[in-house]
Amino acid sequence: MKPTMSRRTALAGSAAALATGLAACAPPNPGEVNAQATIPAADGRVTVSYWAWLKDLHKVAEVFNQTQDRITVETTWIPGGNNGGYAKILSAVAAGGGPDIAQVELRSVPEFALAGALVDVTRYDFASIADRFDPGALTQAQVGDSTWALPQDTGPMATFYNREVLEGELGLTVPSTWEDFRETCGAVQEAGKQMITLDPFDGSHPVGWAMQSGAVWFRPEGDGWIVDMTDDASMRVAEFWDGILADKLIGTGYGSFTTPWYAAASEGSVLASISGSWSDALIETVPGGEGKWAVAPMPVWSGDDPGYASGAHGGSSAAILANSQHPVEALEFLTWMCTDPAGIDAMIEFSGIGWSPAADYIGAPRQEPSEFFSGQNYNEEVIVPMAEGQNLEWTWAPLMQRAMAIIGDGMTAAVNGEVPLVDMFADAQTEIVEIMRGIGLNAEEAR
Repeated sequence: MKPTMSRRTALAGSAAALATGLAACAPPNPGEVNAQATIPAADGRVTVSYWAWLKDLHKVAEVFNQTQDRITVETTWIPGGNNGGYAKILSAVAAGGGPDIAQVELRSVPEFALAGALVDVTRYDFASIADRFDPGALTQAQVGDSTWALPQDTGPMATFYNREVLEGELGLTVPSTWEDFRETCGAVQEAGKQMITLDPFDGSHPVGWAMQSGAVWFRPEGDGWIVDMTDDASMRVAEFWDGILADKLIGTGYGSFTTPWYAAASEGSVLASISGSWSDALIETVPGGEGKWAVAPMPVWSGDDPGYASGAHGGSSAAILANSQHPVEALEFLTWMCTDPAGIDAMIEFSGIGWSPAADYIGAPRQEPSEFFSGQNYNEEVIVPMAEGQNLEWTWAPLMQRAMAIIGDGMTAAVNGEVPLVDMFADAQTEIVEIMRGIGLNAEEAR
């Protein structure tokens, strides 16, 4: 496995890259309040506002509020980011307002930072509490020496599979390598079933595969970015999945956790999903699935370079917005919510978060065997190693919404047999560089 390492060295200079494009992308009023070095803690009681799409987040805030005589957190539900939440947040910041805190997907944090919408919490002595956070979660919210948000939950990937059918009925073993995965897909198909099905429009699949393989698609260098989607780690992913798609070894008509997927999973004709740790809660709603399913590590590559233990699939952050009048109090609440056992347990109980962002606490409900997953203590046995084995060199680019749209369109073309992933990765690299240059960033394709 590749070593777990800090990517701060790899990110050196990326703050300058963000600054380069700031003038072109910033909202009309990018956080004038926080133009000053720091805002001191308030005297007396304060109210901190929080916009998020997490369900029942107000119940999490209530747990915190009951312990307080100084800070009150008020939450407001907003639509998911791409469903209108991001536009609402950025419009509010541009108008000089907005809440103190907002939920932002981890992959969108650099984009919000580029827009001047976030507070760099390193100005508030974040270094003194950084070790409370899981490194694989925290590095996704950092750019260079700056920390632009606090990770709220993550999605280390694993294989969720129907053990009763795969191992019991078919006599097969859950694949531990991608080469084994191909053979297993063929055997499952010969039995009239599908190992997995993919949403043909979802670009998160190739991203997760590339991260696990060891790719670093977006690399800060000097005062700009190198976009590298055609390195060896990326090409083995593209070539492998081009072969899978060409031989039609998996389903491509619908993705996991859709209505047809649930129907097929319930009858035992689709056997697995390789996806984020949060998938467990969705799989637990498969009708008749209790006691039949299990969890295994994400496949790795055979040979001397297996890649990392896992890729990342989803995850979000809680970011202090640029017009916040109370960043000190907001940071105090977020540190509690994202690292204190009471905060983690509350987010699991009320909001069903993905993987814990804390360094040393996964949550009390996740330390026991699961009746649904065949009595397996899968969180400690499988998900913990997947979280600890993340590709910490991976960097999110400051335009991931557009990048994901490009990759998603390319995934559709590959599924339809129009453009193989090998060519799509190269084409996407060129298009993304052009867009980055268009918004004022220095960007080059890898040589």
